Amino acid sequence: MKKVHDYLAVIDKVIEDGKYKATWASLMNHKVPHWYQHAKFGIFIHWGVYSVPAFGEWYPRWMYKPHEQKYGQYFYKYHIENYGSLKDFGYKDFVPMFKAEKYNPAGWADLFKEAGAKFVMPVAEHHDGFQMYDSDLSEWCATKKGPMRDCIGELKEALEERNLVFTTSSHRAEHYWFSCGGRDLDSDIQGDIPYGHLYWPSYKEPYDTQADYNYVEELDKDFLDDWLARTCEIVDKYQPKIVYFDAWNQTTAFKPYMQKFAAYYYNRGIEWGKEVTINYKFDTMMQSTAVPDIERGQLSDISPMFWQNDTSIATNSWCYNKNNNYKKTHDIICDLVDVVSKNGSFLLNIGPKADGTIPDKEVAILKEIGKWLHLNGEGIYHSTYWKKYGEGPTKTVEGHFTDTLREPYTSEDFRFTFKDGVLYAFALTWPEDGCVRIKTLARNSSHYCGTIKDVEVLGAPDGCQFQLCSDYLSVWAKGIVTKNPVCIKIHIE
Repeated sequence: MKKVHDYLAVIDKVIEDGKYKATWASLMNHKVPHWYQHAKFGIFIHWGVYSVPAFGEWYPRWMYKPHEQKYGQYFYKYHIENYGSLKDFGYKDFVPMFKAEKYNPAGWADLFKEAGAKFVMPVAEHHDGFQMYDSDLSEWCATKKGPMRDCIGELKEALEERNLVFTTSSHRAEHYWFSCGGRDLDSDIQGDIPYGHLYWPSYKEPYDTQADYNYVEELDKDFLDDWLARTCEIVDKYQPKIVYFDAWNQTTAFKPYMQKFAAYYYNRGIEWGKEVTINYKFDTMMQSTAVPDIERGQLSDISPMFWQNDTSIATNSWCYNKNNNYKKTHDIICDLVDVVSKNGSFLLNIGPKADGTIPDKEVAILKEIGKWLHLNGEGIYHSTYWKKYGEGPTKTVEGHFTDTLREPYTSEDFRFTFKDGVLYAFALTWPEDGCVRIKTLARNSSHYCGTIKDVEVLGAPDGCQFQLCSDYLSVWAKGIVTKNPVCIKIHIE
């Protein structure tokens, strides 16, 4: 624990000497980075030891929960059938199998650049407790076990060589209890687990119901101190411009530690001369101290605060899964446009295989997104929201875990963005007759935006025609054959 204690002293000193203090009042002076508000599109990466069984990123939890009916029975049965008893082969035994022998960070970075992403967020540490970076605080990290290389550091270098912004995430909070089921079984998680071990601490969940989830007031101080030191170590070693936190950081016991981390990180950002910020879920952070994130979900209207939607390229998993159910590219692009129209940023997750290769299907989807952004990106990058996010009969279901609940978009659904005196109207589904009618832009509409000087349809081979009447703005364009959204550029005087 000496290294952790030494690190805590450094953290306290940086906060004492810096602009930001560990209070909400001080942290509310934080500003959302300009680069982030302009970037709009990033890539999330769930890659780790859990990619070896390729059965879901929560494998290290559910494999030890045979009596849990929704997931546990399924995962436990799979593990026993494929790897044997939990006593003889536990989660830690996957670590030597995680070799990343084909990992090519330069190739990854090239793909993300081609996909049109402006920032990239690999997971530094997931709930399983294995660090994908070079840590001085634990032996269970990628430079000392498994790949035997600094997976995070190598990717950061490759990204920045291509002018992509490096960001990262920590999901360690839930490690507190993540694999605790192993204590109730004849497994490799038994007895006194030493500090620093992959399984430490594996405490029993300190709550009984979902209603209690946010109100855990006391946690083991050694774990909280270790969490703070580990997270600040990521900041100091890799200088990410965003640090994303998954769930459970919103518990009462974490609040003062989140305040300390934010103050430390924001002060370090000032030292580096970089604009940095935090992504958080639920009520982990106070309003205006960081950027809220909605997991696998969106908003139903424009938010006055910049926000983020993180979702996965697959409906059933965040990591590589042998049985992944991939989304349609059209749906992903529509969600991107919808999020941007509501003052948000879109973070799309992929899941590489254990050997470091990205599945062919994911590569194909990313390239198709990149092709679309190459043509239509001027209405996305550096844009802002307009008076109204859009129009149409298809409604977005608001909240976390709603990304598969909406109905397909129709030819009557549009989303708006604005930049440099130009209004961009995205037709989420192009009509078969080649004519769109936008009611919001009608002459008698309360949102009528002045004189429409000219209209372009990006990608229309023969140009377009338009007519403004009292009921709608009509735009005709021939030769457009695509399942993806079409961008209409409206010049206004």
